[in-house]
Amino acid sequence: MTAAASPAAGRVKRSGSGKVRLKTPDDIQRIREAGSVIAELFRHIERLSLVGLTTWDIDSLIETVILRKKGRPAFKTVPGYRFASCIACNHEVVHGIPSRKKKITRGDLVKIDVGVALNGFFADACRTFIAGSGSPEAQRLVEAARTALSRGIEAARPGGRIGDIGHSIQAFVEDMGYSVVRTFTGHGVGFSLHEPPVVPHYGRKGTGMVLREGMVLAIEPMINAGRHDVRILEDGWTAVTVDGSLSAHFEHTVAITPEGPLILTE
Repeated sequence: MTAAASPAAGRVKRSGSGKVRLKTPDDIQRIREAGSVIAELFRHIERLSLVGLTTWDIDSLIETVILRKKGRPAFKTVPGYRFASCIACNHEVVHGIPSRKKKITRGDLVKIDVGVALNGFFADACRTFIAGSGSPEAQRLVEAARTALSRGIEAARPGGRIGDIGHSIQAFVEDMGYSVVRTFTGHGVGFSLHEPPVVPHYGRKGTGMVLREGMVLAIEPMINAGRHDVRILEDGWTAVTVDGSLSAHFEHTVAITPEGPLILTE
């Protein structure tokens, strides 16, 4: 779930973007345990036929699995939000509210964003699924978004900069003829769902906060087939593309280690 980073206390490194709570190797392992619940959820969802299900059905399944694994839905820690997941379809970009009225049809792009809290540690991830067989255009967009996330993760190395992550994503996406959503960003995660630093998915290489061993980041580019602009619907949560174009979204929780980026949600 995207959000602006919030103030936090604990082990910190000060910067202009707020206090960054560094994680020990043991902390990272515990975050990975929370992330493994999400990874298992996505493997289960991948085996389902989403066609005909409502987004409420999917959210109910997600909550059941999280509770069975002795975790709790992290998104329910966000003030005013009462679901275990955000599920956005087609031109919806992010923060779609699960609904009994929203039934998935063949070819839909279904973005399922999930957070898990387990033993006091948090992980956050999102995948875009195509219900049934999607159009070639939809498949191309989804693969571009998946690759964009990989490019951003590859740039998350000690001694680099936050801007390196955004630059890697933006350069690839725009070369593909798509756009990167700017309204929402990635964020720190681990001790809570949303922590500093803010992680834009666009930017200039060599700018922004220095990346340090022990940072744990939720990197989550949202890629639009058309313009990058979004608007929020009257429900106060769901963001949609202003031009009605399709959008795809992928996210992983990633630890910065001496050996490079370590994905904690796969």
